[in-house]
Amino acid sequence: MTFPETDPGRIFRRLHEAPGAFILPNPWDAGTARILAGMGFPALATTSAGMAFSAGQPEGVAGREQVLAHCRSIVTATPLPVSADLEKGFGDDPAHAAETVRAAAEAGLAGCSLEDHTGDRSRPIYDHGLAVERIAAAAEAARGLDRDFVLTARAENFMWGRPDLDDTIRRLQAFEAAGADVLYAPGLPDLDAVRMVCTAVTRPVNVVIGVAGMAATADDLAAAGVKRISLGSTLARLAFGAFVEAAREMRRAGSFSFAGRAMPFAELEGFFGDQQPGPG
Repeated sequence: MTFPETDPGRIFRRLHEAPGAFILPNPWDAGTARILAGMGFPALATTSAGMAFSAGQPEGVAGREQVLAHCRSIVTATPLPVSADLEKGFGDDPAHAAETVRAAAEAGLAGCSLEDHTGDRSRPIYDHGLAVERIAAAAEAARGLDRDFVLTARAENFMWGRPDLDDTIRRLQAFEAAGADVLYAPGLPDLDAVRMVCTAVTRPVNVVIGVAGMAATADDLAAAGVKRISLGSTLARLAFGAFVEAAREMRRAGSFSFAGRAMPFAELEGFFGDQQPGPG
């Protein structure tokens, strides 16, 4: 199916087809989405952890309606295409993965990521066969939409105490064969591991910064074969960390040295002046 060039999913896919790597930052509310859009980033992605923290929750407890409402708030904040971190989707079986994709598209999203983490710490990773079936069902649902939609498949081994690069690569290769558009293994330890992943697959690869001490520039990652660089919860944790440090200073010392580091009011407000509404 051919989609118009103004379709958000098509715009998002085009970014993955262009030369080099692009940065996909992760806002956690409408305000941070507008700031990132105003700074010229070409697309945005939600962060499940950032959403949870801003709602005063741990990650992984938000229900379907809360998550989708949050996604819509990011989508409508700017004209940019938005991909959503939808964790494992809203259930375990392949039918739930397919329904998650359809719900994401209905919310106006240009794409989403689905992972093979079960949400159960005692058995954190789906069996290989079920993990692949879930991605296959999600990819079929994406192909059946009346708009373009970029499906990212995540292999979560390194995030859950299973630092098995061979198995991670096997999973990513199977996700590619099942129809995923982008492949993603958060927690890769270094550039050598990133290069091995990029060499092993033919679809675009996402790498996240701020997890497992990955220290690399965008140029380093592009040279290793990475197409997309996301931040996950890193920006949210950075902002919350500054807030907590300020609160600690007030509580412990009764001083306010942090106030001089605050962004000037007019500069911050300037990000919110002439924003166009998003596609939702």
